[in-house]
Amino acid sequence: MLRLEDVANVVLRVPSIIVLDLLYKCDIESFTYHLRARSEDMLFKYKYVLWNMYYLGHLVSAVVLFLPLGHIVQLYLHILTALLLYMGHQIAREYVLAEGQYEYERALFLDPLALNRFVTALTSQIIVTTLCAFLMRTRRVWLFSAHLLPLLARVCSVSRDTILTLTTVSMGITGAEVIVFLLMNLFVPYRLARAAYSEIVQVEVKILLIAFESLFAVPVLFSVFWFVLFGVQLVSKAGTSSAIQEGLLLYLLTSVSECCASPYSLLGLTFVVSYLALGLLNLCKFYLGGFTALQNHNVMHRGVTEGVTLLLLALQTGLLDMAALQRCFLLFIILFIVLTSTLQSMSEITEPIVLGLGASRNRSVWKHVRGLSMCVFLLLFPAFMAYKISQFFHMDFWLLILVSSCMLTSLQVMGTLLIYCLFMVEVWRSTALPGLDEVVYYVNGVCRVLEFAVALCVVAYGAWESLWGEWSWMGASVIIIHSYCNVWLRAQAGWKSFLLRQEAARKISSLPRASTQQLQDHGDVCAICFQDMTSAVITYCGHFFHGNCLRKWLYVQETCPMCHTSIKPPVSTPTAAAGDTRPTPAQPQPRPPQQEPVPEHVDTHHEEEQIVSSYPLPNGFSSPHVNVV
Repeated sequence: MLRLEDVANVVLRVPSIIVLDLLYKCDIESFTYHLRARSEDMLFKYKYVLWNMYYLGHLVSAVVLFLPLGHIVQLYLHILTALLLYMGHQIAREYVLAEGQYEYERALFLDPLALNRFVTALTSQIIVTTLCAFLMRTRRVWLFSAHLLPLLARVCSVSRDTILTLTTVSMGITGAEVIVFLLMNLFVPYRLARAAYSEIVQVEVKILLIAFESLFAVPVLFSVFWFVLFGVQLVSKAGTSSAIQEGLLLYLLTSVSECCASPYSLLGLTFVVSYLALGLLNLCKFYLGGFTALQNHNVMHRGVTEGVTLLLLALQTGLLDMAALQRCFLLFIILFIVLTSTLQSMSEITEPIVLGLGASRNRSVWKHVRGLSMCVFLLLFPAFMAYKISQFFHMDFWLLILVSSCMLTSLQVMGTLLIYCLFMVEVWRSTALPGLDEVVYYVNGVCRVLEFAVALCVVAYGAWESLWGEWSWMGASVIIIHSYCNVWLRAQAGWKSFLLRQEAARKISSLPRASTQQLQDHGDVCAICFQDMTSAVITYCGHFFHGNCLRKWLYVQETCPMCHTSIKPPVSTPTAAAGDTRPTPAQPQPRPPQQEPVPEHVDTHHEEEQIVSSYPLPNGFSSPHVNVV
């Protein structure tokens, strides 16, 4: 449950970041350039004072930002007391000036209007004085009563000039009190800094970082700071002619670009994007699987990737140093990339759930509808995004990267839908489709080949544009990274998967097939899928398995699923029959204890993902993971 202390820990630190942000945007160099003075010596002194105030502002804001919560509360209480004292003197001054306009200097009780004005001013002053004493936790109320002198003089029917003089004197008394207080607490910052330094020295760096994150709530702090800036920007531009002409989308985009003109606001936008991406991914999980799906703590699906992507792209492209219009344009591209990454993460979340629904023969129609609707959204929306951005911008290397990212997401979802359809056809037939394993593999293979072709086209276009167009180090680095991650690694994984399948097929073909008599004598189910065996292969250690089941096992391991003996031909020995080179299997081992069948009505995401993993789904031509009980 959110506590008041946690809220105060964030809210009270936001003003320090706002001050740092304003100081960063302040152009002191330009301001000092336009200064005028009687002599060069005076101009130098003015610049010296301004620059020292500039650096002192940074230092004070940073110190306040890192102060413990208790000290920050005390600081704000003192600042609030100072503001109340200032308000009290302003009330007294306004009252004296108003009395001068009415030109009534006789006794107050003789004029009801004059008495009413006096009572109102006196009540306000008493409230201010009481609040100051309450905030400072003292009963010496007279310390904060200097601004009551003009009102007391008015009660005594003192002349107007004397009351004005007493107003100035009361302000001087309050100023003297403030100076005395500051002198008495002159070494408090030094003691705080020394205590903080001794604590830093005693604590290890790792523990300090954890304590820093938990103490100051950095992501929430910078997110609140950014939302404050964004709200101020929206309010300041609302109702203007430019806001009406721009349209809602461009209006929001320009407001966002105005709120990332400093490192502090950019960091705030990074955390905001991370939280928004996390919200979308959690919404996708909740839509597909309900509350139980939110228990998946995959670090890649926490919005971290999207936030880091935005920060790195902004720093790499020099977003902070650009003009407002250029920054708005570049920020649109960066946010498009972040949205594409979020859709890719949503596709990774959706794929195992949808395939699990088909493979586990789940009968819940609502679950199938939710999964299919999410797939349709992930299939059409990236294509719509690619179409819109290609209409808005001229085709170049960077645009091709954006469009290819959308195409890859749509291709992956299309492959998922095709495999889901194959699983559902098998459900409707109520019998196993012959060679479904191979069909699923080839469907995934075709999708991965298309993804590989798209990545290869992007690299080829980028290389052609770099050689015959405008060459840059940044473009070359992107081509190299894209070539390694999306071309070389995909090709390597695909070739490895192909070799594993070839090796598994060769080993299966070398094993003897069980005869009908041997299957009757064995009288057991396949130890991998727990289904009856009408045909089987016999390993060299004497165990019976379905050929397809054992082949999927061999994609991952080269040992027997039962006894973990290596599935390789035994060393050849002399046989009684000349020329009989066929390996003779050992005698069948005692059959394993029969396990209880899994109830068909059980419906969990864990079971669905286990069943799906038994199919060879080469994700990027990667080797499949086979579930073996």
